[in-house]
Amino acid sequence: MSSEPPPPPQAPTHQASAGLLDTPRGRERSPSPLRGNVVPSPLPTRRTRTFSATVRASQGPVYKGVCKCFCRSKGHGFITPADGGPDIFLHISDVEGEYVPVEGDEVTYKMCSIPPKNEKLQAVEVVITHLAPGTKHETWSGHVVSS
Repeated sequence: MSSEPPPPPQAPTHQASAGLLDTPRGRERSPSPLRGNVVPSPLPTRRTRTFSATVRASQGPVYKGVCKCFCRSKGHGFITPADGGPDIFLHISDVEGEYVPVEGDEVTYKMCSIPPKNEKLQAVEVVITHLAPGTKHETWSGHVVSS
């Protein structure tokens, strides 16, 4: 038996752990189209919108835009307005019609402000006017249709 104390533990020196210190979160981030947009919290849905906000939105003008992205499992996406400007939030409860929106679909919509500060806008009464060519579209019931 030796009277020397055991050596102190050392940090691993293999390359996998060395890369963890290079990035802020310790892993590479995927290039998600939703990454640059801020999702409102709590999510404003058709059920939680006040009656007066719904009436104001339905009396407003109809705008045109293109679906930038939409995630059915998360229940939201964003629309890029045809006249430019910041992307507009879209909730799954505000989509009219039988198809789930996909990137590139041309849509018409009306706008409603998002509480509590009413600084940002949300698309309501969203209707897909032209399906993006060459893409597969899914119906709400789960059937896939090629366009």
